[in-house]
Amino acid sequence: MKYVTLGRAAVRVSRLCLGTMSFGSRTNKTDSFTILNAAIEQGINFIDTANSYGRRGAISSEEILGEWLVNSPGLRDSLVIATKVCAPLGNGPNEGGLSAKHVRYACEESLRRLKTDYIDLYQMHHIDRSTCWEEIWQIMGQLQREGKILYVGSSNFAGWHIAQASEAARRWNLLGLVSEQSVYNLANRAIELEVIPACISYGMALLTYSPLGGGVLAGILDKTLDTKMRSISVHSQRLLEQQRNAVERYESLCQAMSLEPAVLGLAWLLSRNGVTVPVIGPRMMNHLDSALRAFELSLDNEVLTQLDTIFPGPGGAAPEAYSW
Repeated sequence: MKYVTLGRAAVRVSRLCLGTMSFGSRTNKTDSFTILNAAIEQGINFIDTANSYGRRGAISSEEILGEWLVNSPGLRDSLVIATKVCAPLGNGPNEGGLSAKHVRYACEESLRRLKTDYIDLYQMHHIDRSTCWEEIWQIMGQLQREGKILYVGSSNFAGWHIAQASEAARRWNLLGLVSEQSVYNLANRAIELEVIPACISYGMALLTYSPLGGGVLAGILDKTLDTKMRSISVHSQRLLEQQRNAVERYESLCQAMSLEPAVLGLAWLLSRNGVTVPVIGPRMMNHLDSALRAFELSLDNEVLTQLDTIFPGPGGAAPEAYSW
């Protein structure tokens, strides 16, 4: 396993992050433990969750991770654990967002579920337009001084939001955002225009989720031919219909290269400038095995050019590409 720094923060994380969004909802506790143990054996030390993941199941993602940590004594301090705050967790007026009141409460609850006394990376899950940056950084700074969180990151922020948050932190002489977690894959390259340039400019790590486009880049055409189609979300089926021609060309390229589509899709991400760590979300062990094989693949310029032709990005030098 390769390790990189988390943006301008000195902490080192594995080049793959284990995402746990399916834990507690689509993946039961026993299978989740198996995946976690296998990931650690392969050198993955970076685990991502959120206080909203798996809450509709019998047990949440954070709770599963907390139980696993209790059953793995001595392992906690070797791991970098990330969770998130912002999503509404109830119907009350202060049960969501980034107000100081909610962030304080949500952090304490995440610590309780995770059964740990600190969170390595505390990420704002979404922008909260109703809360000013002074309030946000005041509570984040307080949690850092108390040792409850070490670093602050963002998720699903636009380039403008990253700039706003980073400049506000500068005024407070704070480290500010060390990472942004965004959706990014061959079929969805929108962040190349402004988010990636913003991350590079501010020295932030870029964590990319949905590396296979919800299954669209994981051999979805084969699944449409059999009963596995039931496992494909409505959202993924809609994306397939929108990009069917590109997906057909992509799977033909994979077949010609004798590669699993999931392996090629992740290998492309690992090759991208600005991408620090792809976040993988395996629901089963074979998904983890497939992700690890992507490390063995080095893509030459000819293959990268073919992929750009099939799934073109915004085009041009970012962030000015939109105006040329």
